[in-house]
Amino acid sequence: MQTFEKDFTKVEDSVQQYVTSVHKKVLDKNPNENEFHQAVGDLLHTITPVLQKHPIYIKQNILERIVEPERFISFRVPWIDDSGNVQVNRGFRVQFNSALGPYKGGLRFHPSVNNSIIKFLGFEQIFKNALTGQPIGGGKGGSDFDPKGKSDTEIMRFCQSFMSELANHIGPDIDVPAGDIGVGAREIGYLFGQYKKMKGRYEAGVLTGKGLNFNGSLARKEATGYGTVYFLQEMLKDHNMDLRGTTVVVSGSGNVSIYAMEKAMELGAKVVACSDSDGYIYDENGINLKTVKRLKEVERTRIANYIAEHPNAVYSEDCTGIWSIPCDIALPCATQNEIDENAANNLVFNGVRAIAEGANMPCTHEAISIFLENNILFGPAKAVNAGGVAVSALEMSQNSSRVSWSFNEVDVKLKAIMRKIYHDCVEAADEYNNSGNLVAGANIAGFTKVADTMISLGVI
Repeated sequence: MQTFEKDFTKVEDSVQQYVTSVHKKVLDKNPNENEFHQAVGDLLHTITPVLQKHPIYIKQNILERIVEPERFISFRVPWIDDSGNVQVNRGFRVQFNSALGPYKGGLRFHPSVNNSIIKFLGFEQIFKNALTGQPIGGGKGGSDFDPKGKSDTEIMRFCQSFMSELANHIGPDIDVPAGDIGVGAREIGYLFGQYKKMKGRYEAGVLTGKGLNFNGSLARKEATGYGTVYFLQEMLKDHNMDLRGTTVVVSGSGNVSIYAMEKAMELGAKVVACSDSDGYIYDENGINLKTVKRLKEVERTRIANYIAEHPNAVYSEDCTGIWSIPCDIALPCATQNEIDENAANNLVFNGVRAIAEGANMPCTHEAISIFLENNILFGPAKAVNAGGVAVSALEMSQNSSRVSWSFNEVDVKLKAIMRKIYHDCVEAADEYNNSGNLVAGANIAGFTKVADTMISLGVI
């Protein structure tokens, strides 16, 4: 017995040394890319037991292969503003891993976009896409262009210039972008129009999140928000809890947030707060979603204007303060690292019972540790917000088949996918003695699917 324990300890130490060496290489080769470092560290932290059980992953050096993008593209995007001045932004596309299918991942237009942001998003997308069970690889893209305050014409000119370069690297069977922060139906329309003009043919499957009048999918707009709540619903149900009668705080007021609020309300929850980058609103009577939709989707204005129509509501500057509001359920749906250690402690102190990450990596590592240590139900982003890309894959299927499914058909498929993702995460966590830790479960379930496929394909 003692010999066995010593041998096992040696194996365990050897695996840990391998993981540590890979992590160090990532840090050394990608200096100052903090978000990418965080995403890689989150994965490596949880898969050591997988490597111990399957040494072939080490023999095939899967970790070093999976943390290195297959391709990273950076390009100049010149465009003319309404004053006739030439502006220049930077565009990006990372084609991270195509083991499971064409690269798939959104485009983000936001001033914060840089190498690190794009790589962290693309890296997360590999495993998120694997969890959906759809034949799609991982990619991501975007620009440091800020659509806020720009006219429709300026946004159109920028999108046309951006696509003039991006078109050289994408295609229905190569790389299929979609929307993300700053890229909605309007931007996708301009991008698709430019691609169509350049290629001289109608390739509907080259972009997803398209308008319904040019081969988009019903329920795509709602998918990420609805999927977030479907995952949450399954997680609560598995612990004899229900959304009905709960108080919910949702950060953000964009696409994901709006439809997470809509589905949570439909299932009987009271949503009392939401936000944008300027601040947050708190309405103890429950957020009026019709007003939020009009402000953000039609008028494209700030959430502060909500209180003009709902004087009982309170507006506060500094959007991070939203996590001081007592709630049963928190849905961070805005951006990365919006819940830090202090916010997590506030939520726990105020009695939060469940967290589901609707945004990409919205909780810091320290915040996640606090939630898990306090036995708060926690759904990680790469599982929780996979609904958007799942329905994007369904849009690709419809485009390939030249068919259009009803809203209910897509919604039923989405709900089934989210339910399966939840249970796959639970089973993976249980298999590797991490019961209840869905962070580990999601990482393991996504990683093993991609790793096994990479081995099947040989060294590529």
